[in-house]
Amino acid sequence: MRKISIALCLCFILSVQAANQDRYFEIAKNMELFTQLYKELNTYYVDDIDPNKLMTDGINKMLDGLDPFTNYITGADLDEYQLQTTGKYGGIGSRITMLDDHVVITDPYEGFPAQKAGLQAGDIIMEINGKVVTKYNSEEISQLLRGEPGSKITIKIKNSINNVEKTVSFNREEIKIENVPYFGMVNDKIGYIKLVSFTDNAALEVQNALKELKKNPSLKGIILDLRGNGGGLLNEAINICNTFVDKGTNIVNTKGKIAEANFTYNTTGKPVDTNIPLAVLTDAGSASASEIVSGAMQDLDRGVVIGQNTYGKGLVQVTKPIAYKSKLKVTISKYYIPSGRCIQRIDYSHRNTDGSATALPDSLRKEYKTKSGRIVKDGAGIEPDVKTEAEKVAPITIALFTNNYLFKFANQYKFNHEILRDGNKFNLTDEEYAAFKEFLKGKEYEYSTFSEVKLNELKKSIKEDNYSEIVQKAISELENQIKHDKSTDLEKYKPEISMLLEQEIVSRYLFEKGRIANSLNDDIDIKKAVETLIDGMNYKNMLSEKK
Repeated sequence: MRKISIALCLCFILSVQAANQDRYFEIAKNMELFTQLYKELNTYYVDDIDPNKLMTDGINKMLDGLDPFTNYITGADLDEYQLQTTGKYGGIGSRITMLDDHVVITDPYEGFPAQKAGLQAGDIIMEINGKVVTKYNSEEISQLLRGEPGSKITIKIKNSINNVEKTVSFNREEIKIENVPYFGMVNDKIGYIKLVSFTDNAALEVQNALKELKKNPSLKGIILDLRGNGGGLLNEAINICNTFVDKGTNIVNTKGKIAEANFTYNTTGKPVDTNIPLAVLTDAGSASASEIVSGAMQDLDRGVVIGQNTYGKGLVQVTKPIAYKSKLKVTISKYYIPSGRCIQRIDYSHRNTDGSATALPDSLRKEYKTKSGRIVKDGAGIEPDVKTEAEKVAPITIALFTNNYLFKFANQYKFNHEILRDGNKFNLTDEEYAAFKEFLKGKEYEYSTFSEVKLNELKKSIKEDNYSEIVQKAISELENQIKHDKSTDLEKYKPEISMLLEQEIVSRYLFEKGRIANSLNDDIDIKKAVETLIDGMNYKNMLSEKK
């Protein structure tokens, strides 16, 4: 019997070895084919070939068949990647964008060189270190603006309102983009922390914000806003959870096909507060590390999740150095939060016939339980305990935003008003909104209302189905009746247009902090979170009630 067992083991080992040998042969064969193909192309193709572009395109095409988070990072792109992971770079400290065929300043960061030198939103970049850049794109100008901290830069800008030009010189600095751009009190009892990324020191910023808020003796609850936060560093997510839960608490486990991908992540530090009521805000833009934090708080019954379903990214990436300062960012594992569930929504290993990835069907989603026994499910991101509807933005509002008329009016407002009244609580008056409508006269911005979009779809179907002229005539009459009027829509959607205008205007004076603070005034999710946290009994019931 023992001989048979040994024989079976040997057969298994030999079969594994044979499979590996076959795999290595296929790899070697295809590498040889690739090299020979490139050689022949380079020799015989009618036009000159850029080897860097050809290889980069080939690598990217190879990776396209995997998940969208496995990427090739060239040496030239390394600075941008480091910015995404560390939040740090050497530069002037401002966002820029292409506007009306020019690159303009959009958001100078408070306290950094651009803002201290007097650069403002709307300023057109004309020259950098004596080089005329009026025909450069934003990427090219971004490269010129960055440089070693301490290095001098001279910029010539033109004011977009009065066309006055000026030249300023200053030194670049190390720019550290804040993970927590704003925290404060929503009312006299509820604190608020906005977390926008998970780069270096994200957890420290959250902890410091919470400590400051706790100095208020009336504090009864905390809102942690993860909406629009696409994630970042895993260790920062663990440490942010550690802010609210005890040392030694399991937060996430990772599982992959190699040993180094399998790991258990527990909290290792002393928490700031394990008892204060907590509401975590999420939406479809909350992904990866945001889902670890929101999911762990839900699984551990440490906080109530409020908002919309998260993105559903349960994949973990690491970077591997390859030749010539390049890197491969590769997915090596999936992560599983405390209940044991994986929130990954899309299955990239099984694709439709057209090559598109598939979402996990509801029939295959499994149930898990939180610490108190509440039922949660895998395979679709984090589903909030309190669901809210994502606000639907009117087409006219989208058109005004995408055509940069909100941005331009805010620049004009700042030019004409040296001081902002009311601070964070700034509200646009009827007279100021009328001035905005006057500002829009003669300006082009096209859009289709929701009804017009649906009607166009119906018209197409009717035409394809060959309906009678009578039906087609009726549709045409309906089209005339629902045709939008810009003046009417400007009044109809005045509240939401005014709200965005207010945020844009406030940011000209109080920068990103002001923009966020002003946005809280009419935020439905914030109001729901405050309502939930204030009602202590309901809050406790939500975290213990078994479904």
